[in-house]
Amino acid sequence: MRLTRQTNYAIRILMYCATNDGKLSRIPEIAAAYTVSELFLFKILQPLVENGLVETVRGRNGGVRLGKPAEEITLFDVVRVTEDNFSMAECFDNDTADCPLIDSCGLNAALREALGAFFAVLERHTIADLVAARPNMREALGIDDLAPRNVSPRKVAAQHNVPAA
Repeated sequence: MRLTRQTNYAIRILMYCATNDGKLSRIPEIAAAYTVSELFLFKILQPLVENGLVETVRGRNGGVRLGKPAEEITLFDVVRVTEDNFSMAECFDNDTADCPLIDSCGLNAALREALGAFFAVLERHTIADLVAARPNMREALGIDDLAPRNVSPRKVAAQHNVPAA
């Protein structure tokens, strides 16, 4: 089975957001980290947002962040919302299959079992697992090199629990 580019980059978006420690991530930054077009990433965001895996924040200082903790987002969650079709063979699609053995062949059952095993493995791995597997993820994605955004002194003071000047 081969996953689409959409699924690959959906996982990458989630990994970027998880690595960014709960801060808002911007699509231009993510696109630059993975050297992919912003338009492509915007298209991928839609199913992630619709299924609660990512939240968007509008405005000048807006961006995206995980819709739930990285420990709760499995690879299966991502694959389920980004892949259109899991037909491994023509006989998976009983509506269009024209094989005379469709009801008596063991291939369909064997492929469904294999697909079930594939999904079971994906359910065991989370976005947090992927991020934890590479401790230098922030450096690899260039997150620490990003210029700080315009943030008011009050916000900075509030984040660090110090009185604003």
